[in-house]
Amino acid sequence: MTTVRTILAVAAMDVTNAFLHGDLYEDVYMKLPQGYTGIGSKIKLNVTDECDVSQKVVCKLKKSLYGLKQAPRQWFAKLSETLMRFGYNQSKSDYSLFTKSNTQDITLILIYVDDLLICGTNLTEITTLKEMLSKSFHMKDLGELTYFLGLEVFRSSSGFFVSQRKYALDLLKEHHMVDVKPVLLPMESNLKLTTDKGELLPSPTPYQRLLGRLIYLTITRTDISFTVQLLSQFMHQPTLVHMQAAKRLLTYIAGTVNQGILLASTSAATLTSYCDSDWDGCPMSRRSTSGYCIFLGKSPVSWKAKKQSVVARSSAEAEYRAMALTSCEVTWLTHLLKALGLTSLPPAVLKCDNQAALAIAANPVLHERTKHLEVDCHFIRDKVQNGSIVTEQVPSTEQIADVLTKVLTVKQHQYLLDKLGATTHNLRGSNKG
Repeated sequence: MTTVRTILAVAAMDVTNAFLHGDLYEDVYMKLPQGYTGIGSKIKLNVTDECDVSQKVVCKLKKSLYGLKQAPRQWFAKLSETLMRFGYNQSKSDYSLFTKSNTQDITLILIYVDDLLICGTNLTEITTLKEMLSKSFHMKDLGELTYFLGLEVFRSSSGFFVSQRKYALDLLKEHHMVDVKPVLLPMESNLKLTTDKGELLPSPTPYQRLLGRLIYLTITRTDISFTVQLLSQFMHQPTLVHMQAAKRLLTYIAGTVNQGILLASTSAATLTSYCDSDWDGCPMSRRSTSGYCIFLGKSPVSWKAKKQSVVARSSAEAEYRAMALTSCEVTWLTHLLKALGLTSLPPAVLKCDNQAALAIAANPVLHERTKHLEVDCHFIRDKVQNGSIVTEQVPSTEQIADVLTKVLTVKQHQYLLDKLGATTHNLRGSNKG
C-alpha cells in the first residue's frame, strides 16, 4: 500500500474475470459440479447405472479457475508476460509495478490482483496501452481514479485527498456506533493494556474481525496506527478490557470519519523522515515501540508503528533501532522513486530527537555503547557514511513520529497530526468514488 500511495494515479482499470485468463502449465483435475449428471454425447463412460457419474469422472482443466490455488500466480504470470511484450519493465522494488519510459515520457502500471492503476505523462500512450490490453483481455475501463481498494480519491488544486470515509462509515454501522458521542483521543492517556486484565471473551473472533478491519483503515489514518498496533498484540486471547479499548477507538473514528491524507500537488521531490521510539513502553515485555513517518515533499507516503524485537538497554539504543528501521524503508523508497523516473534525488533527511542516537549513527568509535547491538542495526551508519542519508536533530515537541509511539495530550495530538498531513475534507461538491 506504500506503493499505492506513492504512485497514486489519474486512471484506474478493472479486469473482468481476471483469473480465467491464466494459462495452466501443469495437469489439474477437478470433481464434477454438484448435481451434474452427464458428460456429453461424444464421450462414452463405463459406468454402471447404480453408480453416480460424479464418483467415477473428473474434469481436466484447460484454463485457470477461481478458487484454484494456482489461479493468482498464473493470472499474474500471463499479465506480466503481456506487459513485457508491450515493452514494459518490471520493477525490482515492487514486482507489481511496471514502467515504460523514454527521454520525455513515462507510463506506470500498478497491479493489485485484478485491478490495474495506470498513470503517465503521455495520454496517447495510456490510450494505446488500454487498447492493447483490451485485445488480450476483457477489460473494463473505469476512467479517472475516484475509488480504488477502498480508498476514495478527491481532486483539487491542492492535490489528491485520499480517505477511507465509506469504509469507516461501514465499520461504524456494523457496530452500531454511527451516532455515538465522539472522543478526542484514540485511547485513554493513562491506560496500560496487559494480557491479565479483564475477563476473557467467549470467542476471540469478533475482536479479531474488528482489529483486521481497523488495520486496513490505517492505510490513510496515521492517527490510529499506534493504538491499532497495540490492540493487535492481544488477538490470540482478547479480554473485555481490550474490546472496550477497541470500541473507544471506534468512538474516536466516529468524530474523525472524514479524515485522510493530502498528497500535495506543489511538492519537492525530496524524502524527509521522522523516527521515534517509546523506550520501555510495553509493561509486559519491557520492549520499546518504534515509529516512523516518511514524506515525499509535503506528502506522507509511508508510516509504521512496530514493537521492537528485543529489549533495549537504554533510550539511545531504542532510538537507534528506530533509526535503523526507518533507514531500511527510506532505502527501499529511494529505489522505488528511481523506478518512477526520479533519478536525481538529493540525500534523504532522517530526523531524530535523541542526541545520543544521532552520535552513534555518525561516530563509529563509540564501541562501549554499541558493542551489544546487532550488525544489522548499524545499517544506518553505513547509509550516513556513504551520504545517502543525512541525519538531523529535531526538538521533541516537533517530533511528528510521536503520534506513532505513544498516546499524547489532545493539544499535542492534533498539533502533530496537522504537521503529519492528516486532514479532513469537505465532501460537498466533490467527486464521489
